[in-house]
Parts: sequence; structure tokens; C-alpha cells
Amino acid sequence: MRFMPETLGELACLPLAERALGFGRARNTYLPITILATAMLLVALGVVPVAIGFFVAAVLVILTDCITLREAYGAVDWPILIMLGALIPVSDAAQSTGLTASIAGIIALLADILPRWGYVPILLLVGMCVTPFLNNAATVLILAPIAVSLATSHKMNADPLLMAVAIGAGCDFLTPIGHQCNTLVMGPG
Repeated sequence: MRFMPETLGELACLPLAERALGFGRARNTYLPITILATAMLLVALGVVPVAIGFFVAAVLVILTDCITLREAYGAVDWPILIMLGALIPVSDAAQSTGLTASIAGIIALLADILPRWGYVPILLLVGMCVTPFLNNAATVLILAPIAVSLATSHKMNADPLLMAVAIGAGCDFLTPIGHQCNTLVMGPG
């Protein structure tokens, strides 16, 4: 009977030995969940605003060493933040030049033949038509001021109109080229 080391040598294999492998650092799994739950509770009770509550929670997760600063920095989707930051001046320019008011007037002319609830499907359709050509965030940045302008000019609540804009902007899956996922699966079917 052959010995294992000789057989492994003939087969040009290395023997497996027990190795001390590290899979990263041990983390406290309950602390980040507790921090998140506390932030959500404080925001839900209205103690702190949403932006401040979750920013403080993120800082606490880093300060308590639940994640490293490098991990937090790597988790940020920088292209989306840069795009949104670049589109805010476009939205402001559309408002200050009166473009949003003009588009709101055109939509109001279309909706005048319908009852007040007619603004909702019109904004939904406009959002659905615009979002395949723009990013959905850009569509919201452009159509949200229009929805608010419509609501204030007709003395109605802006929430249903803003929901229509949000849902319409989220419908970029309607065409094969509207979203990158659709484009990826268009060929294979």
C-alpha cells in the first residue's frame, strides 16, 4: 500500500493541510440593526427629520466600527449622485424660465375636458412617455414641479399628482429600450 505523500507527489498534487483562513473581521450583527431600528422609530415619531435621523444612523454605524469608512464610501452609488446633482439645476432652470408653467398649462388644457381626477392619468402617461428617453430620476425632477404647479393653480392636493409622476417615471420597463435590463434580455427573449 502506497503512502499518501508519495501518491500526491506522483500525481503532482499538493496535500491539503489545515489552514487558518480569515473571512474578514467579526462583526456585531445586532448593533447596526439596533441603530437602524432606533433611527426609524425616531423618524416615525417625528422626533427628528428623515435626513438627519438616517445620516446620524449612518455615522453611528461607522463610529461604532460596524463597517469601515472604506466600506461606506464603496457602498455609495456615485454616478447616480452626480447625475442627480447635475439635474437639479436643470429642474431649477425649467422652473425659473417658465417652462414648467408652460407645460403645466398644456397639460391643463388637455385635462380641462376631463374632471379633476383627469390630471392623474395625464401626468402618469406623460411620465410613462418621457421616462424611456430620460432617466427616471430626471423625469421626476422635471415633472414634479409641473404637478405641484397644476395642484396649486387648481387649489387641489398635490399628493395624487406627485404619485402619478412617481409611478409614471417608474414605468421605464414598458419598452425594450426603456431600461438597461430590458435591453440585456431583448436578444435572448
